[in-house]
Amino acid sequence: MIRAAIVGGTGYTGGELFRILLNHPEVQIVAATTTSSEGTPVVSVHRDLIGETDLCFGTQLNDPDVIFLCLGHGISREFLDTHEISPDCHIIDLGNDFRLDPDYAGRHFLYGLTEACRDEVAKAHDIANPGCFATAIQLALLPLAQEGLIRDEVHVTAITGSTGAGKKPGETTHFSWRDNNLSIYKLFTHQHLGEIRRNLSSIAGNEVKVNFVPLRGDFTRGIFASVYTRAVLTEEQYRDLFDAYYSASPFVFHSNEPISLKEVVNTNKGLLHVEVHDGYVHIASVIDNLVKGASGQAVQNMNLIFGLPETTGLRLKPSAF
Repeated sequence: MIRAAIVGGTGYTGGELFRILLNHPEVQIVAATTTSSEGTPVVSVHRDLIGETDLCFGTQLNDPDVIFLCLGHGISREFLDTHEISPDCHIIDLGNDFRLDPDYAGRHFLYGLTEACRDEVAKAHDIANPGCFATAIQLALLPLAQEGLIRDEVHVTAITGSTGAGKKPGETTHFSWRDNNLSIYKLFTHQHLGEIRRNLSSIAGNEVKVNFVPLRGDFTRGIFASVYTRAVLTEEQYRDLFDAYYSASPFVFHSNEPISLKEVVNTNKGLLHVEVHDGYVHIASVIDNLVKGASGQAVQNMNLIFGLPETTGLRLKPSAF
């Protein structure tokens, strides 16, 4: 059994990791640490897990094989500085500390977008998990980048659920403000832009310019990304390209029919739909921000590192109604 520790497990991504790993046939959760809820039963924080576990939050790591860091952005480096961790222990960071600056404390964190670098993930020791918006947007563009077909600026408008803002309450996550409401935030400056541009440019072999308009949605989970750029192929050629690129992926699928969030929420799936109109190719991309955009992708990466089928523990059904 893989001995796993979840650090910072009181937030949404930590809760999703518990939900997935408690039902993973090859994993034993040996530690759940937090600075704010020491001694507190996990189920008192994550009420959806009542009857699933007797774990309590503590401070000891208990010699894990893999550590999942579910800390606030910028705190993972501090954790490595203040804890002695065996060099044999793998680290999967769900924050943004190592996505653009991958070398720290003698470790190299591979940018773990599985569908872009499956073979490299399987050989990696430590992983920087991509951001949720970054995952949805890059899934829409990976086939184009791989074939050098991004010839112009890319334009993205994407909407995310309130869980994308984290568990700590704020004015823009308050129900009375969020319900029946939409708003733009971090216009053209979202923190995921750096990893999106760098990774796509590296794959394409030239600079990829992405213009990104993020929206806050009046729902709890999921991301719907609308992505378009100048077309250089026919619609049929694009669809064949997407089918071929994702033919080996157990989680990402190209659909000839329009897609919606209902088909992916609560799962590790990503769905894509491609159309060509008036000289532009448009790709719709949908994921669950907490699963494929965070905890599910982290477990997918862990599975590959430990030589397991990447679907292990991740066959999750969406709630379509």
